[in-house]
Amino acid sequence: MANAEDTPVENKPLLDVSSLEQSWPLPARPRPIVIIGAGGIVNDAHLPAYAKAGLPVAGIYDIDAERARATAQRFSIGRVFARLEECFEDPETVIDIAVPPQNVLEILEAMPEGRTVLIQKPLGLDLAQAAAIRAMAQARRLCAAVNFQLRFSPMMLALRSAVGQGLLGEILDVDFHLRVFTPWHLFPYLAQLERVEILVHSVHYLDWIRSMLGEPRAVYARTVGHPAHPQLKSTRSSIILDYGEQTRACLSINHNFRPERRHQNATVTVTGSRGAAVVELGLLLNYPTGEPETLEIIADGYDWTPVALIGRWFPDAFIGPMANLQRYAAGEDPVLHTRVEDAYKTMAVVEACYESNARGGVAVPV
Repeated sequence: MANAEDTPVENKPLLDVSSLEQSWPLPARPRPIVIIGAGGIVNDAHLPAYAKAGLPVAGIYDIDAERARATAQRFSIGRVFARLEECFEDPETVIDIAVPPQNVLEILEAMPEGRTVLIQKPLGLDLAQAAAIRAMAQARRLCAAVNFQLRFSPMMLALRSAVGQGLLGEILDVDFHLRVFTPWHLFPYLAQLERVEILVHSVHYLDWIRSMLGEPRAVYARTVGHPAHPQLKSTRSSIILDYGEQTRACLSINHNFRPERRHQNATVTVTGSRGAAVVELGLLLNYPTGEPETLEIIADGYDWTPVALIGRWFPDAFIGPMANLQRYAAGEDPVLHTRVEDAYKTMAVVEACYESNARGGVAVPV
């Protein structure tokens, strides 16, 4: 009898993935952007993204004036503001707040009413801060969104488009599996935080899962540190999201794997009733240089089909939240996808993860 490996396999056609959307449309009349903060994320992602998209930047401010001047020179920004209040002089500008989460509220308090603002994730350090920021944004009638940009990356937009076209059928399984070596020394500020891994990293994945599956019924989570980084509260997490009896959603996140590239992976697998998709988060491999990101999709009657991606998580995903915000403010988009109220729901999931972590699991009977 012939082995299964010897059985001829019928060649299946590839999917037509040419119609999958990978970018967010730009505003018809881009408004100038004022950036508050000149740290690494601004230099590595915000400003390269805006330059690539042709979104104008009118000025920048940072409490470290020299850092602001250096960033302005690097990206040919015409004005460096000496005081925070100067950032709000032109009511036509869109404010991009890229500061540590604990400093967001004081900036909103100083902001005139009715402004359009994008806030860097996460929305505060905990749910109480998220609620305070949400309340302030509502009280000051701000058109406010949060920069949960993974939703807007080319790979995830394409995957959402595939799901929207019914290629995968009903989503039955979502699995984030990371086994990477993260250079934590690049983020010294994290040593000051009581919450680290879920709050600043896995929050991306929790937000994306929410955007696809809606609100989970409950969460089960454990997040732990690592002896190689005793100054950090946590660098590894396991999370299960309860979406009922039909859909499994889970995260296995390890930022402390071996530094050698071999056997590292950063994979997202989405399985449906009619097909599946596999994403490789290349940015997280050999971070911060990263590797190419990939997306492959299979559907009933078709073979695994690679999708030629038009960009990367950094910086391309950072175009989407700003474009959606400006288009929504101009009446071009009907939905502000990462509005503060929606971001608050992501922070509620984060809070539930930490509550689950604190409560502990069910003791094993002896």
